[in-house]
Amino acid sequence: MSTRFFVSTIPLFDSQMAVHAYQMVTQDGDKLLGSIDDHRRLGTELLAPEYEYIREIGVEPLAGSNECFVELSKYQLLIGMPANFKIPPTNLVCIIDRNTLYDNAAYAKLGSLKRNGYRLALKGLPTAMSLETAIDFFDYILLGYNDEFFTEDIKTIRPYITKITLVITDIPDMIDFNRLAGVRNVLLSGGFYSQPITQGIGEIAPVKINALNLMGHINNDDFDLIDAANTIERDPALSISLLKFLNALNPDRSRRIESIRQAVAILGQREVKKWATVAISIGIGEDRPSEITRLSLLRAKFAENLAPAFDMSLQSGTLFITGLFSMLDVILQCPMHEALEEVAAGPEIWDALISKRGRLYDVLSLIYAYERADWNGTAISMVRNGIDVEVLTAAFYDSLNWYRQLLDAIDDAKNQDDYDDINEEHDILFEE
Repeated sequence: MSTRFFVSTIPLFDSQMAVHAYQMVTQDGDKLLGSIDDHRRLGTELLAPEYEYIREIGVEPLAGSNECFVELSKYQLLIGMPANFKIPPTNLVCIIDRNTLYDNAAYAKLGSLKRNGYRLALKGLPTAMSLETAIDFFDYILLGYNDEFFTEDIKTIRPYITKITLVITDIPDMIDFNRLAGVRNVLLSGGFYSQPITQGIGEIAPVKINALNLMGHINNDDFDLIDAANTIERDPALSISLLKFLNALNPDRSRRIESIRQAVAILGQREVKKWATVAISIGIGEDRPSEITRLSLLRAKFAENLAPAFDMSLQSGTLFITGLFSMLDVILQCPMHEALEEVAAGPEIWDALISKRGRLYDVLSLIYAYERADWNGTAISMVRNGIDVEVLTAAFYDSLNWYRQLLDAIDDAKNQDDYDDINEEHDILFEE
């Protein structure tokens, strides 16, 4: 797998803000920085680094159990990709540009992909075939919200909306999302889901504040167990979750637990950190779209991984929290300055998230560009800060792996019933 290959994933939401799929967006790192030779471009297209990447790591790290949309060029289609890479069709959707459909050879390849179980998405309305014919081949049609003929295209496709799923991309804000969410059988993508909150919406849930404060404590390599215990004690849900975790490690109840401080002392830093990361990840965004939680955690780990590249290794913990807090206004549903006050964030974090300045913000601005697949912005930030291609791609790949491991831990916890029924009577958990 190339370590000079950039990958970003864009979530596709349904009208209820649930993620149904991700679109993979890629860029050759050498091409991004202007060092790729012209003669390599056709070779790159034929070699298909996107599909090499998927063949190496699979779809799951990129999209979980959801579908992953990946573009397939006309050359890649004609030489038999992705079937000739022996990539299974499970959860893979191949995006075909409408300009690819120009002759019978292309149609034959489409038919072969369909027969082998691959799902197909058409980018734009067809020009070389009728819409009725296209719907026999394709499961999705992608339209860009900013496309010149978007309104006319929507009217054209409306009679077929029960036969195909429409994907509308590049939706800028929640106003447009809410307007388009009324369209039947539609998936939507864009920057709307991570829009900053400018006005207070309601009272901030204390459980979220406590959870975020706890995350701040436990991310330090040598955190104070008493400080962590004090934070846990202020939250019944966290207290119960911790005690269930401890009981799972001590099923015969041979040790009687008298207090949260005793519980964290018994577990020690390593086990408390393991429990807290899982428990907080389950609860922190439970009433927000799951993508908000995912994005916060990926940003946190990505920022931490980039600390050495920015000569900020001693601030890796602060970078983790800054990435985590970068969606704090959306998670807590209040303006960012109010959210940072609630979690008592330090001045450097304020500078990064409010004033958008300082070394912490330098790291965040690179992450923001990368996750939006803003490759020009990514290149500018890399050059400005002297970041190598391999370092950036490795940092992102590691954050994906970390997140998948975190999800596995969450699934294990749920399967073991360690974190269920948090409203259970507190005294029951202290029984021998």
